[in-house]
Amino acid sequence: MSNSIVKDTLAITVITLVAGLALGIVQDITADPIAQQQLKAKQEAYQAVFSDADSFEEVVLSEEDAADLQAYLDENGYGAQRIDEVMGALDSSGAEIGYAFTVTTTEGYGGDIQFAMGVQTDGTMNGISILDISETAGLGMKATTADFQDQFKDKNVEKFEYTKNGAAADNQIDALSGATITTNAMTNGVNAGLCAFQYVKGGL
Repeated sequence: MSNSIVKDTLAITVITLVAGLALGIVQDITADPIAQQQLKAKQEAYQAVFSDADSFEEVVLSEEDAADLQAYLDENGYGAQRIDEVMGALDSSGAEIGYAFTVTTTEGYGGDIQFAMGVQTDGTMNGISILDISETAGLGMKATTADFQDQFKDKNVEKFEYTKNGAAADNQIDALSGATITTNAMTNGVNAGLCAFQYVKGGL
C-alpha cells in the first residue's frame, strides 16, 4: 500500500515537473513574437494618429516625472487613466511636430481600454487609434469605428464632453447609443491625454 502511494506521488511529481517545464518552454518561445507583434501594433497606431511624422522618439520619463504626471492627472480628475508611453513625433528633419501618447482608461464597461492618440504642437488632435478593447459587441465596440473615432480628429479644444442630443460644438462628441459607459471612458481617456500633453509641453 505504502509503495503504491509513493509511486503515485512520484508519478504525479514527475508529470507536474514536465508540464511546468513544457509551459515554461512554450512561454519562452511565444513571449518574443507576442512582444514584437504588440510593438508593431503600437507603431502602426502611432503612424495612424500622426501620419505626418517621419519617425517617433520616446520621451523617457524618470520615476519622479512619471509620478508627477500621474499626480497631475489625478489633480485634474483623471485618476482612472494613465499614460503608458509618450513619443515625440518628428518630421523628416528631426524637428518635433507633436506627441503621440499611449493611454489606458480603466473605466470601460468590459475592462481597461488602451489607445494611441496624436496631438500636434499647437494642441490640435490628430485622432485616436484603439490598441486594446473588450466592450460589448454591437454597443461599446462601436468605439472602434471611424464614425466614433473621427469625432476627435482635427479638433483643438481644452477637453471633450459627450452628448446624447447631437454634437453642436467642437468640444462635443455624440455618445454611442446604448454604451454611455464606453463613451465616458473614451472621452475621459482622450481628455487625460490632452492633460498629459499640456504637462509635457510645459516642460518636464
